Amino acid sequence: MNENKQQAMQVSALRNGTVIDHIPAEKLFAVVNLLNIADMNSNVTIGYNLESKKLGKKGLIKISERFFSDDEINKISLVAPNVVLNTIRDYNVIEKREVKMPDEIDNLIKCNNLNCITNNEPMATHFYVANRDTHTLKCRYCEKEVNLDDIKLL
Repeated sequence: MNENKQQAMQVSALRNGTVIDHIPAEKLFAVVNLLNIADMNSNVTIGYNLESKKLGKKGLIKISERFFSDDEINKISLVAPNVVLNTIRDYNVIEKREVKMPDEIDNLIKCNNLNCITNNEPMATHFYVANRDTHTLKCRYCEKEVNLDDIKLL
């Protein structure tokens, strides 16, 4: 049996909704928690440790009748950069895009520096990407650098 048929048998077709694919297996449940999937009323399919030529093992989330805002997509990119987001309508993929970290991230991450003004005054945080290869972000206000593995989402 070829690989495409085998994967098709593992996960049923989606009429309308979103498929988040190529999630690194170790990040799957972080994305599930981030999106509050346990609280959704939609049909949700979660695939864990699926075979992937690109990643070895991957995760996949299919959510019926659910489409994501730019802020939600940006949050996903902070937890699992480079996932593929497929928008499905009438069983057809109408949009397929690789989710990338935005150049600037506003009010999604808490600064790790306790002395940062954003932790002591009522103001939004603002980070920019300092290094895409190492997944390093830098606070606009205190210039503290933080790796994606160490961030705390707001």
